[in-house]
Amino acid sequence: MDPGPAEYTICINGQLGPATLSAFPAMHSREHGTHTVLTGRLDQSALYGVLAAAEALGLELLEVHKLAPDPEGPVSSADQVHDHNPG
Repeated sequence: MDPGPAEYTICINGQLGPATLSAFPAMHSREHGTHTVLTGRLDQSALYGVLAAAEALGLELLEVHKLAPDPEGPVSSADQVHDHNPG
C-alpha cells in the first residue's frame, strides 16, 4: 500500500546554485551553514524522483527526514525559514 504524501526535508552537502535548484521544482530550499536543505510535500514516487535527481547531479545527501504532520495546519516550521525559490 502506497502511503499518501508527506512533508520531507533533504539535507545536501554544499550550497546549491539556481541552476541546480531548478532540478527540484517541487521543493523549497534554504541554506543551513554549508548545506542546502530542501523541503516539500512528496508522495513516494516523487521522493524517489528527487533522490534520483540528486544522485544524477552528483550531490552528496547528508540526511532525509519525513516530518511529522503539523496538527495546526499544513505548513511546517521548516517552511517558515527563508525560501530561496521565488513563488
